[in-house]
Amino acid sequence: MIRGVSSVKRRTSYENDGCGCMILVEFLFVCGKGDHRPDWMVCCWHDENRAENSAHSTSDGEGQVKSLKRGKDNKLGVKCPSKHRRVKAVAGMMVDSGRAVNPRAASHLLPEKDQVGDGGYATGGWRSDDGKLNCGYSSFRGKRVNMEDFFDVKSAKIDGQTINFFGIFDGHGGSRAAEYLKEHLFDNLMKHPKFLTDIKLAINESYQRTDSDFLDAENNTSRDDGSTASTAILVGKHLYVANVGDSRAVISKAGKAIPLSDDHKPNRIDERRRIENAGGFVMWTGTWRVGGVLAMSRAFGNRLLKRFVVAEPDIQERVVDHELEFLILASDGLWDVVKNEDAVSLVRLEEDPEAAARKLTEVAFSRGSADNITCIVVRFLNNKEGVGPPPACVYD
Repeated sequence: MIRGVSSVKRRTSYENDGCGCMILVEFLFVCGKGDHRPDWMVCCWHDENRAENSAHSTSDGEGQVKSLKRGKDNKLGVKCPSKHRRVKAVAGMMVDSGRAVNPRAASHLLPEKDQVGDGGYATGGWRSDDGKLNCGYSSFRGKRVNMEDFFDVKSAKIDGQTINFFGIFDGHGGSRAAEYLKEHLFDNLMKHPKFLTDIKLAINESYQRTDSDFLDAENNTSRDDGSTASTAILVGKHLYVANVGDSRAVISKAGKAIPLSDDHKPNRIDERRRIENAGGFVMWTGTWRVGGVLAMSRAFGNRLLKRFVVAEPDIQERVVDHELEFLILASDGLWDVVKNEDAVSLVRLEEDPEAAARKLTEVAFSRGSADNITCIVVRFLNNKEGVGPPPACVYD
């Protein structure tokens, strides 16, 4: 038995592998002491005609991770898994992690209003010192037992230049990766020697350094947390949006919804090709997953899939002009049930970005979102007069 593990439960079911054949999917749910829900699990796949050969799963649940080799091509262009292949996965990719709600998960940097005592809901906002932007946020645990979303809003001056940072971090398999990003990602970016001279390079390298640092920090733990990151950095009139995973950034330009990120999903042709070239595979298990496990193709953390699930961001740049009205950053708890155009239409009805963020959260929940829901709305006040009260959330 693994140290700290109180029980191992086995469950099997037959699933379509996306290749036109049935396979036996075997799950080993490993429960930590004192927990009532699984911490992590091991998945094994067996061909139906060899389902009886389950010796490839260890009885104590401490499965060894084998390399993921590509299977044979099929008509759909998806690689079938080889026989008796195993990957180790975190709960939260397919099941919740079962950890207690973290009251700090919403934010410890921003002024909070109407926050439930257990950390289930937080909302707030601020206006920049120069009155050029107004920001609002809303974070709601929703139907989930655990809150694994984190977000961050910061403002700093570097060499006399005002920099604004906004970030959404949607954790899976636990909240540690998302919390680590909140605490370190923007700090690492600000410390990068080329932050103001080559911002895109600085963003790329800071993302990957933060991922590496997190994996080093978690090296001695049995968990395998992961997280998305959707961030926006405003430097003067230039807006840089970087994304890893399936959180999303959308702007409204003259009333038109324009996505500034493309969700990193395993069934994207370019992402599937990258995964397969690295020796992995994409499999259908109710949704498309890397190795049949993770429903996104890029993420921070996820050590056991790191060869295939990278933290290299896609980066887009926009100039903030009079047509660029606002930016929406949100976790997939919003985007799973609210289209880009609907989100933009809802925000345009609300002058106050905090009210807009709160409205987005409420609409997503009313439409049946089963996930944590976190969003940030940044309204650009181009050529508008007035400066609001001092933003208590701003740090130099």
